[in-house]
Amino acid sequence: MAHRLDPLLRPASVAVVGASENSDSMGEWSLKNLLRGGYAGEIYPVNPRYAEVQGIRCYPSIADIPASPELFVFSVGDHRLEAVLDNAIEAGAKAAVLMSTLFIDGDSAPTLKERVLQTIKESELIVCGANGMGFYNVRDHVWACGFDSSMHEGPGNVALISHSGSGMSGLIDCEERLRINFAVSTGNELDVTMDEYLDFVLDLPETNAVGLFVETARNPEGLQAALAKAARKDIPIVAIKVGRTAESARLALSHSGAMAGDDAAYEALFDKYGVQRVHDMDELANTLILFAELPRVGTGSLVSLHDSGGERQLMVDLADEAGVPLTVLSDETVAKLESVLDPELPAVNPLDAWSRGGPRAGDQMADCLAEMMQDPGAAIGAVIHDRAPFGKVYSSYLRYMRHAHAESGKPVALVAARQGTGHDEAVVTSTGEGFPVLDNVPMFLRGVRALFAYRDFCSRQDDKPPPVDATITTIAPGEVGALQLLSECGLPVVSTTVISRESDIVASRYPVVLKTAAPHIVHKSDVGGVVLNIESEEQLRIAYSNMSERLGPEAIIAPMVGDGVEMMLGMRVDPQFGPVVLIGFGGIHAETLNDVTFALPPFGPLHARRCVDRLQLRPMLDGQRGKPPADIDAFCDAAARFSAMIDALRHALIEVDVNPIIVHESGCTIVDALVVT
Repeated sequence: MAHRLDPLLRPASVAVVGASENSDSMGEWSLKNLLRGGYAGEIYPVNPRYAEVQGIRCYPSIADIPASPELFVFSVGDHRLEAVLDNAIEAGAKAAVLMSTLFIDGDSAPTLKERVLQTIKESELIVCGANGMGFYNVRDHVWACGFDSSMHEGPGNVALISHSGSGMSGLIDCEERLRINFAVSTGNELDVTMDEYLDFVLDLPETNAVGLFVETARNPEGLQAALAKAARKDIPIVAIKVGRTAESARLALSHSGAMAGDDAAYEALFDKYGVQRVHDMDELANTLILFAELPRVGTGSLVSLHDSGGERQLMVDLADEAGVPLTVLSDETVAKLESVLDPELPAVNPLDAWSRGGPRAGDQMADCLAEMMQDPGAAIGAVIHDRAPFGKVYSSYLRYMRHAHAESGKPVALVAARQGTGHDEAVVTSTGEGFPVLDNVPMFLRGVRALFAYRDFCSRQDDKPPPVDATITTIAPGEVGALQLLSECGLPVVSTTVISRESDIVASRYPVVLKTAAPHIVHKSDVGGVVLNIESEEQLRIAYSNMSERLGPEAIIAPMVGDGVEMMLGMRVDPQFGPVVLIGFGGIHAETLNDVTFALPPFGPLHARRCVDRLQLRPMLDGQRGKPPADIDAFCDAAARFSAMIDALRHALIEVDVNPIIVHESGCTIVDALVVT
């Protein structure tokens, strides 16, 4: 299937400008990597210093090349780049790889980077980089990278797209269990952005999983479209997103010229499209291996086989910490295990199946794992054993896995209780055959958690957001306007009376709350702008007199709302992805609690419910100390309607704060809100 990036990633011919015989230079590696990768097209080295480079005829200049190469790989200094880039465009170049930083000491405005960017735009050249490490299209034998590399046998089953050059090479060159089919260091993305590479690899038939190292999204709409494509094709995406902290975001800006996006927006983005977020390079590699090499996990949880009682107990603690459920074995499975185990060993999961040893010990271990994995509550199995001396792996451990998989048909992995030393070829071979051999139990468990999360993402059902009136054009300032807007959009808002003089005071029932309606006051309680539980008209008049003297005559009277759990809804505009909805626990301690989740609008009540169920204080909604449970469905309906309102008015709203929204035993009520237009 033809793709826009074909001239770059699958070129018919390649010119290496700056090809060299100098040891360990970019010019040497750019040509050497093409040869090592088995590139079958025409290669044209260009360097006036050589008649031949690495056994291939070399041309003194681009003009001397007897053909029009499709791809140009530039291995020259920045002071020469502009001239040779112009020459390549004149020669009919369709694509280019720029690995240099595009920085010249003492440069004048416009800078080299700005000038090169303008040249690219005017020429419609397809460009990888700059300030990157190129790419490896292993399946098509195009290695356009100017740096030292290990060998990569294709085709693999994993694609890696990284804004960080070291994030790419450090992974693909140092982990033989990761079978790379395509990898790219996208750099500054002067032309081709991450989403286009992702779109390309999603069409490769070998792609089982994709890893992303994300600093920013230079084409947010394109990234969302590519992630949606991955979800449709059931290709899991595993991502590192840097910029979680303010200091990291600052470093991202200086590193690649990109402004790191709001982390909340990425949390919502990844949740919407089933992207599994990891936190470091080890977790990225581990999770990619599991997704790439194992079949999809079915329903159920994890069973694990051990040869140590202590490590079995440790597994219980680690799984709980990682949020990975362990299978509770059925009575039938327990009975089968008891018929195999030495009598002093308890038939429980995790299972320590090693006690007396002897000639049948290995068969006992294999049979126990097979029985556990055949349990209806088991989705995946793990052999948790230490490595042998010198970092080797006992063949019997591999046999346990293969036997259990043959009996159950379910995925299984071998995990060293700690990182092994040395290297064992059996580790790489077994992993490539679909029986991963990994190190570090907590890292494995985080990978299993990702497997389960992606399984649940693929099976989840989403409903449509409720319709709202998108024709609203005028939003009055202050709380009055905010509550009116929410009410017009169908959200449950407390009834209010607006007054501007004492003679306006009317209350149909007591108790009531009195609040200032001065539009310039954002946080009313901070300035004494809220009086609760007013029991009579006399108290109301006294409270109004005091408040109007301090804060002005505009005020709101509203009935006190019944008991319930204080929740909140909010919205802010992310500079890359637009509106992001916040769902969490509210009240005056909202910022202290900081128990919130994020979602991209619009969404339906089912998605809102998933967000609520992820909150740490979620049990509070089930009723505590004799209190009735809160009406979660009503709150989720309100959250979905709120998201639809945000989406309909996305070009008019900057911030919205609905706090608190009281969730009662039946229904919910919004009692305060702020809208910034």
